[in-house]
Amino acid sequence: MSTTPDSAVRAYIAGHREAFLDDLADWLRIPSVSADPDRAPDVRRSAEWLAAKLTGTGFPVAEIWETDGDGLPAVFAEWPSGDPAAPTVLVYGHHDVQPAAREDGWHTDPFEPVTVGGRLYARGAADDKGQVFFHTLGVRAHLAATGRSAPAVNLKLLIEGEEESGSPNFPALVQKHADRLACDAVIVSDTGMWAADTPTVCTGMRGLTDCQIDLYGPDQDIHSGSFGGAVPNPATEAARLAAALHDDDRRVAIPGFYDGVVELTDRERELFAELPFDEAQWLRTAHSHAALGEAGSTTLERIWARPTAEVNGIAGGYQGPGGKTIVPSAAQLKLSFRLVAGQDAAAVQQSVRDWAAARLPAGIRHEITFWGATRPCLTPLDHPALQSVVRAMGRAFGRKIRFTREGGSGPAADLQDVLGVPVLFLGISVPSDGWHAPNEKVELDLLMKGVETAAHLWGDLAETWRRP
Repeated sequence: MSTTPDSAVRAYIAGHREAFLDDLADWLRIPSVSADPDRAPDVRRSAEWLAAKLTGTGFPVAEIWETDGDGLPAVFAEWPSGDPAAPTVLVYGHHDVQPAAREDGWHTDPFEPVTVGGRLYARGAADDKGQVFFHTLGVRAHLAATGRSAPAVNLKLLIEGEEESGSPNFPALVQKHADRLACDAVIVSDTGMWAADTPTVCTGMRGLTDCQIDLYGPDQDIHSGSFGGAVPNPATEAARLAAALHDDDRRVAIPGFYDGVVELTDRERELFAELPFDEAQWLRTAHSHAALGEAGSTTLERIWARPTAEVNGIAGGYQGPGGKTIVPSAAQLKLSFRLVAGQDAAAVQQSVRDWAAARLPAGIRHEITFWGATRPCLTPLDHPALQSVVRAMGRAFGRKIRFTREGGSGPAADLQDVLGVPVLFLGISVPSDGWHAPNEKVELDLLMKGVETAAHLWGDLAETWRRP
């Protein structure tokens, strides 16, 4: 366990809190919306701002990394430890943000940070500029409290500029710079906790693959009286495919879909059950009226640790007012599949293709288009780096740290796949922070807990996870 004095860390953070928040506010004023081509210069300005600030923090290397084509820039920084036995840690986050405008329902200008009641409101306050930026004060507190001139670990940062646009160029960027990014573990600071009074560490994210199935029947819309019931109807077949997606136990009914799935252990189920989960409150958050899913799994298990298939959209035939008695010529089905550890996205895609082909009748032509895939990632509970994160958070929060997973997907798996190292999650955001929503905010006390966790983490990792 790191011997970094808690009091020295807290004193340093308290003494530099206001300057840190002033700097963060300056960064939040840059509208780095990656989805808006008109904001591309602002995304670049955000990258340049961060690179300069990392240099000012003490990182001897801080570079702007360009992405392919018209892609938006990332920031890379590196600060060697000087200790040949020290582990190398790569921190991932992103500096682009979701679109935001006052008319969306914001109480204030989304790019003019406002502090009210211990909360900082601005687009990117939690997702993800605030959670990236706490590492700058964290490493300085680590150095000040230990008297070191360099971090106890070899510290690298990779801060992406296209995460909110689906990270289209991120895998290629990681492949291109794999040698520079080489590390022993990745820390993702683009995540959250269960609640302010229940600090948690995420141990995994699901993967994702999604597709569109286009179905074609007659060469044109035809009369349902003259031809209906005697020729295949693509809209009917789209509905039949959607209905066949699950069995009576709500399990995905595609043959081979569950191949390789890493099942939850009894210990993981116990850890999920320790969380103060209120299903009624969760349903209100989901704007839904009942929980439903795979038999034999709890709600948390379903959204965190079980693979799923969802119908995202179904269309075909006449959609205007009144009736139109036709057999439509075409229909469409959009599906998405969340994947868990052990599943292979390419194998799942092939299973979907085989399943659709086997179920469709003669006379229905079809095309399936997949839009790529994100692999799942899972951190073993006994991994030494995970234990360091848990201890560092425990010191900062003064509470027992519990465990969650994320039901969504992200680019962390690309780092895991290319670099061949475990991915760990360190985030302090809470559900009420409103990611992607109007009035996004970050709780300032929790933000400082993130700073404190980072200050303790590097020493703990260096002391408990020495390289040979």
